[in-house]
Amino acid sequence: MTVTRYSAGLTLTNRIIFNALPTIALMLSLSLTGCVASRVNTQDEVPPMHSISEYRDQRFADVADPWERFNRNMYDFNFYFDKYFFLPVVSGYEFITPTFLQNRISGVYNNLGEIKNLTNSVFQLKGTESVTTLGRFVTNSTVGLGGMFDPATSFGLKRHPEDFGKTLGYWGVGSGAYLVLPIFGPSSVRDTGGLAVDTGITYGIYTAIDPFKSTGNSFAISSGITALEFIDARHQQSFRYYESGYPFEYYMVRFFYHEKREIESRKPLPLK
Repeated sequence: MTVTRYSAGLTLTNRIIFNALPTIALMLSLSLTGCVASRVNTQDEVPPMHSISEYRDQRFADVADPWERFNRNMYDFNFYFDKYFFLPVVSGYEFITPTFLQNRISGVYNNLGEIKNLTNSVFQLKGTESVTTLGRFVTNSTVGLGGMFDPATSFGLKRHPEDFGKTLGYWGVGSGAYLVLPIFGPSSVRDTGGLAVDTGITYGIYTAIDPFKSTGNSFAISSGITALEFIDARHQQSFRYYESGYPFEYYMVRFFYHEKREIESRKPLPLK
């Protein structure tokens, strides 16, 4: 899904994501949410809205969603943002960038994402997983030329995606109400807080290192890297809004997101 099922995704961030993107997302969501709600049923682009009362006997109705009206409008806003801006940009990127180079770029960002995986594996006291993730990062950063290639997988070092939302769930924090974020997509109160923590940790690491400070163009370079990161993240995500063909897609996405996150954040049962 765009952003947690977009889960994702979300890897290296820097100054732009902390300063520009939240402001832009808020402005866009406030300005477009109203018009999205009025356009949903007039253009045959989005299936007609169905009431949850039609599906009371289904398990996907069990997810706490006290802000459903806001969430549905935000879901539709994300559809229009995707359709008229984000996906055209991604298509342009895919058209001008050779597949080989696309894969190398994805590899670099995925490798940088191992930092988030490592910190959260440590927070969850997962010793074996932490060592494996550290081994992946070191191997792919060196032998794999900064992550452009993935020799770690062939060496048996499996990738273990982690985030602070999972860490909170691991330590018993409930998911809270369902929440659809602008651009990032399906989330929850817990996972939104987790996203903020992961972003803060990454920003702190980036600020401490500041690899482009000596160039005199750190801001411009960082902006370009961030923009490419978001494009690559959407490029790697196959989900497309309202392509399922289900008139109750909103409820199904909500249910699957909630169930997936609950399973992922659950503590493993002790071996007997």
